[in-house]
Amino acid sequence: MTEFPPDWVHPASLEVARRAQEEIAARVLEEDRPVGQGPARHVAGVDCSGAPRGTPDVVRAMAVLLDRAGARNRPAATGLAEGVPSFPYVPGFLAFREVPFVLEAVAKLPRLPELVFVDGHGVSHPRSCGIASHLGVLLDVPTIGVAKSVLVGQPQGLLGDARGDWAPLVWKGRRIGAVLRTKVGVQPVYVSVGHRVTLEAAIRHVLDWGGGYRLPEPTRLADQLAGEARRAAMSGRLL
Repeated sequence: MTEFPPDWVHPASLEVARRAQEEIAARVLEEDRPVGQGPARHVAGVDCSGAPRGTPDVVRAMAVLLDRAGARNRPAATGLAEGVPSFPYVPGFLAFREVPFVLEAVAKLPRLPELVFVDGHGVSHPRSCGIASHLGVLLDVPTIGVAKSVLVGQPQGLLGDARGDWAPLVWKGRRIGAVLRTKVGVQPVYVSVGHRVTLEAAIRHVLDWGGGYRLPEPTRLADQLAGEARRAAMSGRLL
């Protein structure tokens, strides 16, 4: 993990958070260093789940470590962190609610992954600083944003129906990501650079770690386990 100002994780105000995003975005590298040159052995998926409406505000972050040498649908290790977020919900600033817990969850893994898939956006963000970019710069590891919906931008051109077909996601004249078909007959995902990877390499990694589902295995498993942790917590409250 790199050294960074405390404001990058716990900003004192919305204006401080905005400035932090601009500073983090300036550190993002859209180049393959070094994982884009070959397959990563240890990868992680991270996902956060919130509390159901009407219950106390809680964020649960799940980090799942996978080993290419093992079963891709079986985590080698997991890390869970949860707590009450210190930052309010503001569209475009969601990372400040989740990143503190994601950092804690990743720290519980036995090793730092070579590549992290993040359930969310990277540079496909109004200030080019979605949670995948935010996390990538803080950890100084390659990260990829894989989102289920568009935050900003519009697809350019037609998207084919075959697995692996993709179309650029463009905003204000800039390519900020890709609309990627990961499975025939299902809705596409929205892939963007987080940090230290190119978009073309990010697309390859998402397809490489596909397990026959819409989402790549690392984030699919993280999403599944984060949901299970939330349901377990809710069940405990009801007992």
